[in-house]
Amino acid sequence: MLLIVLAYLGGVLTIVSPCILPVLPFVFARADQPFAKSGLPLLAGMALTFALVASLAAVGGGWVVAANEYGRWLALGLVAVFALTLLWPGLSERLTRPLVAAGSRLSERAQGTDGGARPGASLLLGVATGLLWAPCAGPILGLILTGAALQGANTTSSLLLLAYAAGAATSMAAALLLGGKVFAALKRMLGAGEWVRRGLGAAMLAGVGAIALGLDTGVLAQVSTASTGGLEQRLVDRLSGRPEGGAMAMQAGPAMMAAVDRDSGAGPAMMAAGGAMRMAGGPSRAALPDEGLAPALDGATGWLNSTPLTAEQLRGKVVLVDFWTYSCINCLRTLPYVKAWAEKYRDQGLVVVGVHAPEFAFERKLSNVEKAIKDLGIGYPVAVDNGYKIWRAFNNQYWPAHYFIDAQGRIRHHHFGEGGYAESERVIQQLLQEAGSKQVDQGLIDVQAKGVQQAADMAAVRSHETYLGYERAEQFAATPAAVHNQATAYATPERLPLNAWGLSGQWTVGPESATLDGANGRITYRFQARDLHLVLGPGSDGKPVRFKVLIDGKAPGASRGMDVAADGSGSVTEQRLYQLVRQDGGAAERTFSIEFLDPGISAYAFTFG
Repeated sequence: MLLIVLAYLGGVLTIVSPCILPVLPFVFARADQPFAKSGLPLLAGMALTFALVASLAAVGGGWVVAANEYGRWLALGLVAVFALTLLWPGLSERLTRPLVAAGSRLSERAQGTDGGARPGASLLLGVATGLLWAPCAGPILGLILTGAALQGANTTSSLLLLAYAAGAATSMAAALLLGGKVFAALKRMLGAGEWVRRGLGAAMLAGVGAIALGLDTGVLAQVSTASTGGLEQRLVDRLSGRPEGGAMAMQAGPAMMAAVDRDSGAGPAMMAAGGAMRMAGGPSRAALPDEGLAPALDGATGWLNSTPLTAEQLRGKVVLVDFWTYSCINCLRTLPYVKAWAEKYRDQGLVVVGVHAPEFAFERKLSNVEKAIKDLGIGYPVAVDNGYKIWRAFNNQYWPAHYFIDAQGRIRHHHFGEGGYAESERVIQQLLQEAGSKQVDQGLIDVQAKGVQQAADMAAVRSHETYLGYERAEQFAATPAAVHNQATAYATPERLPLNAWGLSGQWTVGPESATLDGANGRITYRFQARDLHLVLGPGSDGKPVRFKVLIDGKAPGASRGMDVAADGSGSVTEQRLYQLVRQDGGAAERTFSIEFLDPGISAYAFTFG
């Protein structure tokens, strides 16, 4: 119920979203007609069509995305006809005879030649508007669509999408009723009914052009006085119980949802419907809760360090399932503890299984995962979950995520993110004792991690994970604004506020990374943290890319990261996370810059510690 309310409120907020602006003229075009016969059918058609298109996109994959594009163009054509008939009622007489007939029927149904409202035509216009509105989404709709894509078709996903659409329809109904009063006042005071009608037609055509050119999510996003992104994100954070610090949540908008098949719905480890998960809160050693039967580890696309493990093989063992991905800094910082537990309790009945679920496309490459496992010294079994089938079965949403399973195959505890290591080890000890182990070591491990795996100084961190791909980028300060999938020359201002960043040089900003198209490109970030990391990869030819790091315009010296020399030099040789800064003497606010001396580099995400 909580998520349905959240989805409804997210829909209400779309009235001030930039990409809803081109849709509003279509709504106001019916403002001078009775709401029950004109406005209500339009809003109903719009909401139902949006929910249907979003549902199909969530469960259908790439072919639906293509079909939706065709639907958008058909809808644009339909709305353009409505707009032209509003502008020039006599235009239909100058068109070819079949188009005249079609245009006349649409015009009559949309406007009512007798001055009356026609519910069927309003519903038809609502259907067209719903198709245009379908790609308009913020973080809440992204959360819903991600869950739908991962869970497959189910009642919950449909209800959430309908709630979102109903919220948007509610706010637009209020706007429509207010618009009707304004429209009537204009006609009474100015006798300007004809000009208002033509103005609405012109506005509709402008909206069609904006959507066709992609300006609804580009330029309008820059000039709009309001955007729901921040409002919706705060609403998600407040109501969904998201862990703070040390857990990366899988997030996806509609574009990512089309490219990646993720999450599922029926996992027994779900703590609250639709993804409102809670942090584990210190279970009593006397009574660990029963969170349900653990799913089987079926569906992995490959296994490393082991043959495939079945539920039958693991029965009688205590199992720790660790969801991770090798470029995730939070996962890397928990890894020393997981490795130590696997070594310490192996002979006492513990089996650790890593489930590698990729975040970025390069993490799907098996050779990359094999090298990472070797470099990180992981000796326990790792299931490669490129299809997210195990992720879906557990209904997981975070990296890292630890699920503790008893000898009967039931989940007894979980923990998301970093920290809680003593508590987690006590859980392992208790489950081993329950399983009948007589020699369980009651001491706790002492981990002295170094390099990138060293625990973060979170008390001093004021910078947060920042993605460079346009799907999740925030606080981009370069000029011009990020241009999607097109080589563009960028310039970053000399002074940046905290947590702002920018590109300099010729870059192509893609959905999950920014790629340098020529030599001597630069990335600049104003940050405050002890450590700064950047996920990087060389070009498609695999040749090393040389770089130079500066902190406040100077070589890093003692503040260099483990992948940088004291003079700031280094090279990108593989696709992974690079530690570029470890401040010597505290986490002061500094300006970081990295200049790449060779083309082809792809930069994915900043993380801090």
